[in-house]
Amino acid sequence: MMKEKLPYSQSALILGISSIITACCCWGLIGIILGAIGLNNANKAIRIYEEEPGAFDGINNAQTGKTTAIIGIVIGIIVIIWYIYIFSTGEYEVLFEEYNNMLDTN
Repeated sequence: MMKEKLPYSQSALILGISSIITACCCWGLIGIILGAIGLNNANKAIRIYEEEPGAFDGINNAQTGKTTAIIGIVIGIIVIIWYIYIFSTGEYEVLFEEYNNMLDTN
């Protein structure tokens, strides 16, 4: 008997991986949003699998998606806290000046 693909498992994996990438590159907020959606999809997939474990294939995608979504959320939160710190202490101006100096010397 062929097993069906587990619903939401592949989208959970894709969203989890995307959350890590966007948390690092897009100020953290988009990574948190994608991670939350991916975590929700992973939890749905795991619930569906637990109801009927023999009928579905792809629980590994759901578990990996859950892990990557959590990592993406954590990285996103760390990035947002870092940006809040940089802007509140005035370090942003120093970093911006150093960045401009690097561009001018090349």
